[in-house]
Amino acid sequence: MGGDEAKALNSSVPPAGGGVVMDEHEFQRWVDLLEKRTGVVVPPSRRLFLETNLRMRLQELGYRNLARYRDECLVGPKGAKEWAVLVDRLTVHETRFFRHPPSLDLVRDQLLPAYLEQGASEAFHAWSIGCATGEEVYSLAMVIDEFTSRQEQSFYFGITGSDVSPPALAVGRQGIYASSRLKEIPEKYRQEYCERFDDNHFRVADRLKRRVGFAVLNLLDVQRQPMTRLDLIYCQNVLIYFPRVRRHELLNHLVTCLKPGGCLILGAGEVTLWSNPLVQRVSSQRTLAFRRKAQGEELGGQE
Repeated sequence: MGGDEAKALNSSVPPAGGGVVMDEHEFQRWVDLLEKRTGVVVPPSRRLFLETNLRMRLQELGYRNLARYRDECLVGPKGAKEWAVLVDRLTVHETRFFRHPPSLDLVRDQLLPAYLEQGASEAFHAWSIGCATGEEVYSLAMVIDEFTSRQEQSFYFGITGSDVSPPALAVGRQGIYASSRLKEIPEKYRQEYCERFDDNHFRVADRLKRRVGFAVLNLLDVQRQPMTRLDLIYCQNVLIYFPRVRRHELLNHLVTCLKPGGCLILGAGEVTLWSNPLVQRVSSQRTLAFRRKAQGEELGGQE
């Protein structure tokens, strides 16, 4: 799913094949299953994509019956492994380095200086939700590491990237990307944090990789994740694929994971008509962000 656990079903439709037919009843069973297990809502307009990708997977495995395949995805370790493969097929991993510069500017110019002003008594911890193949995590790490290198006293930081797709996270853990992606990274970061791997790939420097970690997480299970007192939650292009009510429920939980002064950064236009007494909108015309209020701070300032 985008970045993300709950990402949209890909709009590009691969070639159809095979004789498997999905009737209305079977389509609805798959819709219900995907929403229950991933939170993603599949509208009727995405039926062709869902049907085509399921058909392709059944052809690869030699199945001829959608119902049988669905049932076997839900049973035992073998089924869990196949479900992970299927979810990876049905979720979008399109992302890039420095995808939304204004949000990273906000981290560098507002959040990190405020963190230092508060005394930096605790390590700086960030969580990138729906991180896909890791580009967002490493972009944040580059910005934070470059900032701390300019301070008189450096501080420790760590970033956890989460996604519903184990194969996508495996790419992030390796930190190896096509050389063509280097153009996405500003020159000052490229020179400092990127190393040649082979003729067609580069890798992220080990000293930066040591500051990041990756974990499989379905946003539907977010209340069971152990991270608290976070300085930053970065959640862009993920929530738009959830129903509004569930989106607001997730946001209300995420703000409880922030420590006072911590920041929740969302995609511009990703959420409307949401407010929470624990947070205040950050003044920014180009980024949608909310700061958790300090204990005892007035419950006002919602925009």
